[in-house]
Amino acid sequence: MITAHTDKALLFRSLHSSANPLALANAWDVASARVIEAAGAPAIATTSAGIAWSLGRPDGETLSPDQVVDLIARIVAAVEVPVTADIEGGYGRDAAGVGETVTRVLEAGAVGVNIEDGTRPPAELRARLTAARAAAERAGGPLFLNARTDTYLFGLGDPATRLEDTLERARGYVDAGADGIFVPGVTDPATITELAAGISVPLNVMAGPGAPAVAELGRLGAARVSLGSGVAQSAYTATRLAAQQLYGAGDYHPLVGAIPFPELNGLFLNPPRP
Repeated sequence: MITAHTDKALLFRSLHSSANPLALANAWDVASARVIEAAGAPAIATTSAGIAWSLGRPDGETLSPDQVVDLIARIVAAVEVPVTADIEGGYGRDAAGVGETVTRVLEAGAVGVNIEDGTRPPAELRARLTAARAAAERAGGPLFLNARTDTYLFGLGDPATRLEDTLERARGYVDAGADGIFVPGVTDPATITELAAGISVPLNVMAGPGAPAVAELGRLGAARVSLGSGVAQSAYTATRLAAQQLYGAGDYHPLVGAIPFPELNGLFLNPPRP
């Protein structure tokens, strides 16, 4: 039977196209998700770093599955568009634990997840992806499984062989059930072009100041463009600037251009039903 969750999952999958890349301004709480949706987002992606900071923790798998699932459920209930969740390494000690997390994330209403290798051996992420895919199949619902490799972000291995190492990891992750490959830390057009050509599923890159525009990234072959923790960092920067100005010069210049109170408050008067 087709459900609203299935419809959102199929819609989310269809949004991955280099002809019109899926652009994601990552959210970290209900308010940021509502603001991003109101700006025209076709989907909401979470940022693990932003979520951790909002809960008073550093990034790096310091959260519990309960904290993450609760936040995902709140965001899903607050927006109408599909939601995909950054679950870092899967919030499990082993592959079985990752499967349990994915089951809970699906029950919370998300239609996609990011799972990353970080400094783990590729074989470990392959096992985690296999467990995630099996969990999704048991749940009977579509899941867009985005496998993140941090070869470029963390500068892993020999720079001379990093591209081939990344492609080798990507092939293994696709074989393990990944629907997309996320390679943060790459903005060089030539490298993006080679990655897109060598990966058989949609390529996700992370962008920010200095990176090519979304349309150009699409022309290079990227099908998904994420801002990662960048929007959260920008929001906290605005907070710091306002505070520094208040306690320094004593004026309020950084507040100019803020979203008007009625507009922001109005985003929460009639939220979508869970």
